[in-house]
Amino acid sequence: MPLTANGDGAPVIDQARFRHVLGRYPTGVVVVTALDATGTALGMTVGSFTSVSLDPPLVAFLPDKSSSSWRALRESGERFCVNVLAAAQEDVCRAVAMRKTDKFHDIGWRPSPAGNPIIDGAVAWIDCVTEQLHDAGDHQIVVGRVEHLQLGDDDTPLLFHRGAYGTFTPH
Repeated sequence: MPLTANGDGAPVIDQARFRHVLGRYPTGVVVVTALDATGTALGMTVGSFTSVSLDPPLVAFLPDKSSSSWRALRESGERFCVNVLAAAQEDVCRAVAMRKTDKFHDIGWRPSPAGNPIIDGAVAWIDCVTEQLHDAGDHQIVVGRVEHLQLGDDDTPLLFHRGAYGTFTPH
């Protein structure tokens, strides 16, 4: 499909095509959690999560600037926990991704060392404090310094690929 140029000569990429092409790249699925001032669990489902640095230990996720879940997490403070979902937790992924107030009504969790929700059954969890925020188009890049992390009981993560959830089977 040919590209057109905008007023300054830069190519204009169709958003649907962009999503379709990048959908060929599988991503892990995480839920970023925190507690609000009243102690209520907050969370958002994220497919754009990555390790950044070993020294110091840094990770990053990229929330949409217009997300109400991101706004609530940001307003809760500087601390958050990244929960790597297990292959059997698509229901958790979908429940947290919905726009509703009590996302954790039917989701079991316990507090991390920093007090953030660790979702029962997660493959791993990573407790962080926000190190940096960067603007990046319609998203932000949130860089977190890792303070605590732990593996869960299951080692098969939930993946998102080509618009669907699934898992990975090694050769």
